[in-house]
Amino acid sequence: MSDIQDYPSRANDPKSRKFETFSYLPKMDAKRIRAQVAYIVSQGWNPAIEHIETDRAAIDYWYMWKLPMFGEKDVDAILAEAEKCHKANPDNHVRLIGYDNLKQSLGASMVIYRGKGY
Repeated sequence: MSDIQDYPSRANDPKSRKFETFSYLPKMDAKRIRAQVAYIVSQGWNPAIEHIETDRAAIDYWYMWKLPMFGEKDVDAILAEAEKCHKANPDNHVRLIGYDNLKQSLGASMVIYRGKGY
C-alpha cells in the first residue's frame, strides 16, 4: 500500500482542500463539465445547483440555487443556470448535483466553479 499517493489537504491551506471525487482529478474544462451534465440527464437524475462561500465550504449545508430542475433534459439550460448562479455569486463555490429519485440519494455531485482563492 505504500504506492498510494497522499493528498496533503489541510484546513489551513485553502488551495489544498478537496471537495469530492472530481477534486482529485485535473480541473474539468467546459467540454468535460458538459459531458457530466449529459450523463446526469441520461441517467434520469434531477439536476440541482448549490453554492457556498469559500470559507464555509467544509460545512454540510450549501445554499440551493432555485429549486432542483425536476425532469430537465436540456443540457444547455442546466449549464445556463449554473452560469447564472456563478455570476450572481462570483466568490462562491458552485456545485452541480444529480438526484437519483429511485435510490433517493445523490447520483453525482461536483464543484464546477471554484470561488476566489482557489
